[in-house]
Amino acid sequence: MANFLTIMNLGCGILALLFVTRGNPHLSLLFIFLAALFDSFDGRVARNLNIVSDFGKQLDSLSDLVSFGVAPAFLLYESILHRYHSAGTLFMIIFIICGAIRLARYNTTVFTGSFQGLPITAAGCFLAISYFGIPYFPSYIFMFFVLILSFLMISSLKIKKL
Repeated sequence: MANFLTIMNLGCGILALLFVTRGNPHLSLLFIFLAALFDSFDGRVARNLNIVSDFGKQLDSLSDLVSFGVAPAFLLYESILHRYHSAGTLFMIIFIICGAIRLARYNTTVFTGSFQGLPITAAGCFLAISYFGIPYFPSYIFMFFVLILSFLMISSLKIKKL
């Protein structure tokens, strides 16, 4: 059951990417947030049913990279960062790489009740939400926002799990 929820997270991330590439950012946003909903339940279900596994942990991380790394980065790239050509592409790549580093670090350390660095789920959701600010903020602000979220993911900042 937990792995099914994780696969639903991944499917939503893939659909979010598909809708970005088809020019439908609003549906992309919807699927990013549906992925977050599925992601919030998969670990809880695994712990409650006592079916936590290394396979599930790895599947969850791969799904999170797609749903909260690649999909939100592509959403913002297609919506605004493409205006900056190579620089916009670089910022998108930095976000995805920092998300991958964050997930790899999480998978190779013992969880002590606090996350080290901003979880990719939060960073990806913040990035996706920033889409709503496009009409209100200068476009270069989004490049800084991408960088801030990227570095927060790989920072040593301790964040208590809710």
